[in-house]
Amino acid sequence: MLTAEQVRRLREDTPGCREVIHFNNAGAALMPRPVIDATIDHVNLESRIGGYEAADAAEEFIEGAYDAVARLIGAERDEIAIVENATRAWDMAFYSIPFKPGDRILTSMAEYASNVISFLQVARRSGVTVEVVPNDEHGQMSVAALREMMDDRVRLIAVSHIPTNGGLIQPVAEIGKVAREAGVFYLVDACQSVGQVPIDVRAIGCDMLSATSRKYLRGPRGVGFLYVRREIVEQIEPVFLDLHAATWVAPDRYEIRGDARRFENWESNIAGKIGMGVAAAYAMAVGVEAGSARLRSLAEMLRQRICEIPGGAVHDLGVERGGIVSFTLDGVDPEAIKQRLAAERINVTVSTVASTRYDMTARGLERVVRASPHYYNTEEEVDRLVEVVASMA
Repeated sequence: MLTAEQVRRLREDTPGCREVIHFNNAGAALMPRPVIDATIDHVNLESRIGGYEAADAAEEFIEGAYDAVARLIGAERDEIAIVENATRAWDMAFYSIPFKPGDRILTSMAEYASNVISFLQVARRSGVTVEVVPNDEHGQMSVAALREMMDDRVRLIAVSHIPTNGGLIQPVAEIGKVAREAGVFYLVDACQSVGQVPIDVRAIGCDMLSATSRKYLRGPRGVGFLYVRREIVEQIEPVFLDLHAATWVAPDRYEIRGDARRFENWESNIAGKIGMGVAAAYAMAVGVEAGSARLRSLAEMLRQRICEIPGGAVHDLGVERGGIVSFTLDGVDPEAIKQRLAAERINVTVSTVASTRYDMTARGLERVVRASPHYYNTEEEVDRLVEVVASMA
């Protein structure tokens, strides 16, 4: 757990803490000063000497981003691709899987809308089926049910590690054991979990993992990354290629890169890439475990306090819960709560059924307030949020 003095220094390192009470880290976290400086410095360099020339000058920092991201998640640098965002990273992995008619995709009740839309598109095009694994009694994917559903037609298990609409943390390592035993592809959406909880791709046992820079990692927007396990890179060919992902070696022939960068394209957000690398290094310097313990403690404090408000209800599931807190207040529209908090310079957002339809429909939820603390938030900020919400009860 971080000490009070460490939290004070982290807040001093975060200019946004002087402007707002930010409980929307599951949307986009406040960047720390080193990330801001690294990103802006490169944009300024581009403006002074030219974009191509600035990239050449910054090659050490660009390549350092691959090293930092790899260390953060327990991977090797050749297993990392840096792309425009987490959705593009996930798409590049998913659409590269060679599906055939009759294949089955198994996913979770809490799966994110963009992922499910992709499942359904491939199902319509390729004749695969999409099946939702039931939850266990704690509201997380039932590993026992997953085992029962496995057969030789299962091609992919795809799971959001931490869903967008609540504090649930899926048992991704246990799911990974099932995938490895069966020899099927395993894709983890870690958009909300990288930077929020420790990630070790070897322990998870995933083949592919996608994540973003802007959320709990505290990096800039417009950049994300994809991990692809070295042993499967040659098994999944990107859905599109360019002169970065492949080399045109003869008039009628090209050769695809042999590492994860086959999933990138030539043009990229260099400043964002550098900023994300600095964010990954910053997260490791803070200590992901210590930061996670801190933010999850604040989330549990918030859950307890919301439940003390007349009509307040928390909707987070799972044996293990993270830093995303979903709640409602009887008779009050979640959007009205968001707007009232915004008037007090307190940032939250609203998660709707359209983002996690399987889960929220099953639970009879249309909208929930989503408050997501980070390690730089304080107990006093939790108190202030609760005070404003309680005034609406």
